[in-house]
Amino acid sequence: MSITLTKAPFRADHVGSLLRPENLHKARKDFKEGNITKEQLREVENSEIKRVVDKQIELGLQVVTDGEFRRTWFHLDFLEHLNGIEGYVPETGYKFVGVETEKYDVRNTGKISFNPDHPFVQDFVELNEIVDGRAVVKQTIPSPNQLFNAGIHNPEVYPDLEAYAEDIIQTYRDAVKTFYDAGVRYLQLDDVYIAGLSSPEIPFNDGKYSRDYLIDLALRVINGVFEDKPEDLIVTQHLCRGNYQSTWAFEGSYSLIAPTLLAQEKVDGFFLEYDDERSGDFKPLEHIPNDGPRVVLGLVTSKNGELEDKEAIKARIHEATKHIPLEQLSLSPQCGFASTHHGNKLTEEEQWNKLKFIVEIAEEVWG
Repeated sequence: MSITLTKAPFRADHVGSLLRPENLHKARKDFKEGNITKEQLREVENSEIKRVVDKQIELGLQVVTDGEFRRTWFHLDFLEHLNGIEGYVPETGYKFVGVETEKYDVRNTGKISFNPDHPFVQDFVELNEIVDGRAVVKQTIPSPNQLFNAGIHNPEVYPDLEAYAEDIIQTYRDAVKTFYDAGVRYLQLDDVYIAGLSSPEIPFNDGKYSRDYLIDLALRVINGVFEDKPEDLIVTQHLCRGNYQSTWAFEGSYSLIAPTLLAQEKVDGFFLEYDDERSGDFKPLEHIPNDGPRVVLGLVTSKNGELEDKEAIKARIHEATKHIPLEQLSLSPQCGFASTHHGNKLTEEEQWNKLKFIVEIAEEVWG
C-alpha cells in the first residue's frame, strides 16, 4: 500500500533558494552601478523567476519558490525591512570554515515592529500570480530567532532581553497575518541560530545567558508567534548549520535541542540537515511526537553537484524509521542551493538533477 501526502511538507520538497543565473548577477551589478533602473532589474528578476517556476513544476515538484532571486541573503533582506532594524557593513563578515563571508549584517536601532509595506509581501503576490495555481507556493523567511544572533540586540534599546523577545514575537505575528492575508498557505522559517544552540563548539554557557535559558527562550518565541495561527497555514522550520559558497559554519547533532525544540515546537514540519557526519545520527528524532511535525530529511547535499547513490539514500531513510515512522518522513536537499547571492559550487544543471533525483526517490519510497 502506498503512502500519500496531500499537504505540505511534501514527500519531495526543497528548502527554497536556487542558483542565481549570470544575467541576474549582471542586472544586479548594473543596477548597483546606476546603468539600469529598478524597473528594468525587476523585469530581469520576473523573467528568471518565471523560468525557474516552470522548471520546478516540470521536474514534478508539488511546491515551488521564487529561488529567493530578489534577495542577496536568505535572512538579511527580510530583517532589514523590519521597523527598528537596519542593515550595515561591519568590520568583519561571518566566520565559516576556511572563509569569511562578504561583510554585511543587521542591527537593532529602535523598537521592533512589522513594516506593513514590507517588500516581501508584494514579492509573494507576484510569485503567486506567476504560479497561477499550478503548484503550492512556499514563502521562506528567516526565523524570528535569527534576531538573537550575536551583535544584533541593542541593550540600550532593550535593556531586558524578555522585552526584546516580546516585541519580536508581536512583529512576527503581524508578519504572519500579513502574509496569510496576501495568500500564503505554506510558510518556512530558516534558522541557523537554533541549530547553533545544539552545537557543543559554540560556548553559549560562557555568556550572560545559559544555553538552557536560550533554548527555552527560542521555543517560547516560535510558539508565541504561532499561538493562534490559522489551521490552513502550514509552517515548517529549516535548521541550518551555515551555507555559504559550499562551506559551513559549525557542526553538532540535534541532541541538545531535541528534548525541548523538536519535542514542543508548534510547527508542522522540520527540515533537518543530514547530508554528512556533521549532523550526527537520527536518534534525536525520537523526541518528535508521533503524529506530530513531519521531518524532511536533508539527505541530498546542495554543497556539490555529485549525485548521491540512490540505494544509499533509501537505506538512510529506512535507518531513520528506527526512530520515527516512515509516514512522518519526507526528503529534500539539506539546504538551499544559494543561501546568499554567491551560490554554492555546482552548476544549474547539477542543481536540477538533484531536485529531479529527490522526486524520483520520493515516488519510489512513498508511492
